[in-house]
Amino acid sequence: MEPSIPYFSFVDYKTATDRSPRLSKEAVRRIGLQFDDNTLVPQLFGEHDCNLAQIEEELDIEIASRGNELVISGEKLKLKMAQTVFDVLWDRLTNGLPVVKEDVSAALQVALSPIDRGTRQMAKQALKEPHIKTKNKTITPRTPKQKEYLDAIKANNLVFGLGPAGTGKTFLAVAQAVMMMQDGVVDRLIFCRPAVEAGEHLGFLPGTMQEKIDPYLRPIYDALHDMIQPDIIAKRLSEGTIEIAPLAFMRGRTLSNAIVVLDEAQNTTPSQMKMVLTRIGEGSRMIVTGDLSQTDLPNGQKSGLRDAVEVLHGIKDAAFITFGDQDVVRSRIVKHIVEAYDKRDKT
Repeated sequence: MEPSIPYFSFVDYKTATDRSPRLSKEAVRRIGLQFDDNTLVPQLFGEHDCNLAQIEEELDIEIASRGNELVISGEKLKLKMAQTVFDVLWDRLTNGLPVVKEDVSAALQVALSPIDRGTRQMAKQALKEPHIKTKNKTITPRTPKQKEYLDAIKANNLVFGLGPAGTGKTFLAVAQAVMMMQDGVVDRLIFCRPAVEAGEHLGFLPGTMQEKIDPYLRPIYDALHDMIQPDIIAKRLSEGTIEIAPLAFMRGRTLSNAIVVLDEAQNTTPSQMKMVLTRIGEGSRMIVTGDLSQTDLPNGQKSGLRDAVEVLHGIKDAAFITFGDQDVVRSRIVKHIVEAYDKRDKT
């Protein structure tokens, strides 16, 4: 057994005499955890102990709480996983970071992942270090791959974030872009998406051109509103220091001292992708996100994102970060959905 960590002590570790029907028939053991800061314990446990219930269900263990103490019953391996989860969450709280449902899911992901001790330690460290501080909130990576993604954005002029829905590709790209503008690294933020689904029928939609394309850009607006006050967003949009536009509006421009985020890039054609990539000007960076398994292009049309990955892999100052279903942090059901589709596709 690993040595106890500073913020709690083992008060009991033995074969339990009582067996719960929801636990395995294997040897059931019990550990006790005692936390040294009573003011943080309510945040750790969650409202109505919801965090404890989430950990119980995911690890198939039982947790009893009393004051600042927990008694956890389960198989030996599951108890070690529980120790890792509480280690990560307590580190977040003692570093002044909140613990919400998504943070519990991320900590569980670290505990459940079949990775070596060194990688697990890196993952635990990633979950407690604030990497993005906007004026509205502090955002931390919730998986090792998310940390790798943020580090790549800081170090490269061009970054491709590839993977399934719910892995934080767009949200983290927007957050990093906002922070870099606030820090004066760049002067402008430009967010774009291809409006493939509308196609030639765009003219039949009601409203002005902006009202027609806004539904396709809504996820970017939502991410921005998480980090910037609405009145500041409106001001920056009017000034042109933040621009949200469909991909077609990028043609013929050279973008200097800006961060460009191209979202849903799997819906670009090879010519569109080449067009937007060659817009990068002096002092600019580009983040390209997409899921190659969810293209809306007509049958037989090659995705510009897939083409770019094949052509550009290995060039200098470009990074390719590929997320997997283990990086899904949106919700547990999304993770299960991604896993089910991956299993079907493999067969």
